[in-house]
Amino acid sequence: MRLTVRGRLTLVYGGLFVLAGLVLLGATAVLVSQRLPMVLARSDVVAGPGPGGGTVQTQQFIESSRDETMSTLLSQGAVVLILVGAATIALGWLVAGRMLQPLQQITATARRIAEAPDADRGLHERIALTGPPDEIKELADTFDVMLARLDHSFDSQRRFIASASHELRTPLTLNRTLLEVALAHEAATEQVRQLGSTLLAINDRHGRLIDGLLLLAQSERPVVERSYVDLADIVDHVAVSDSVKVLTEPEEATVLGNPVLLERLVQNLVENGVRHNVGENGWVRVRTGTRLDGWVVLEVSNSGPVIPRYDVPGLFEPFHRYGAERLHSPGAGLGLSIVRAVARAHGGDARADARDEGGLIVTVTLPRAL
Repeated sequence: MRLTVRGRLTLVYGGLFVLAGLVLLGATAVLVSQRLPMVLARSDVVAGPGPGGGTVQTQQFIESSRDETMSTLLSQGAVVLILVGAATIALGWLVAGRMLQPLQQITATARRIAEAPDADRGLHERIALTGPPDEIKELADTFDVMLARLDHSFDSQRRFIASASHELRTPLTLNRTLLEVALAHEAATEQVRQLGSTLLAINDRHGRLIDGLLLLAQSERPVVERSYVDLADIVDHVAVSDSVKVLTEPEEATVLGNPVLLERLVQNLVENGVRHNVGENGWVRVRTGTRLDGWVVLEVSNSGPVIPRYDVPGLFEPFHRYGAERLHSPGAGLGLSIVRAVARAHGGDARADARDEGGLIVTVTLPRAL
């Protein structure tokens, strides 16, 4: 198990103290061992009457006294070192916790922002750490500056999406109205009608592109308001086509999410499967169900051109279309990008696999509603 920073700091404090205590105890033992024989040699305790009536030092008594004194010093010193070392480790644990408290405050704030249902709207919160101007205070202030800039950036994005939804659609609607009026005029020549039809098609393409971009921007944000949605019901409603045979295998697949976004997810996959088909015998198969691990699965496969496997991941990138379809496809190249964004906004994901016979198998996994 990996130790926390607090545990490592405590071990460092305790280890340094124990090491210093061992060095001190060893140095004391060496000094006592060197000085004790000389002290005993000068003491009257070890003097006794000799044959000449003088004082005779007993070397054996000096050595035994030294050994006993050293043994007592080392044993009792070790006991004291263990007791004081334990107290030092406990004190080090408290001191480390006190020193790391500002970091815990930073972590708690970052976790609240990250775990918020709509994280970009929780960026207004600040750490506002108080204390001396040390390294931790500098880290907290830098984090607050980063949050302020992110909050400003997301606010600008929200304002842009809100205004673009109106400002970009208005001129397209006006252009379409003017073109329809011009085409309805009886004096319009064939060349004018052909030009008007081409401009209407371009206008519609631009409208789909704007709608797709706005939906993509909305889909990349976490879903706050959720309700119970059965993907099988959505498949029954949107999995239809007049030009391609659509096969459905809807089984119960209940998720918590935004019904509008989930319907757009299924619709994009079906339209993508219908649009990128080949021949008169083309088909699209849509399946829903729940796996044993509790995840809901939506699988859409279709017949179509053979796509190299290395090119499949790029299909989820905005404006990416395979091969010549980039020039001739009526789509905006945002279908699969929106699918993946919606899936991830609901806590799931989307992946695609190329079929050996041609076409794709797109699989969307979402958490099941409990």
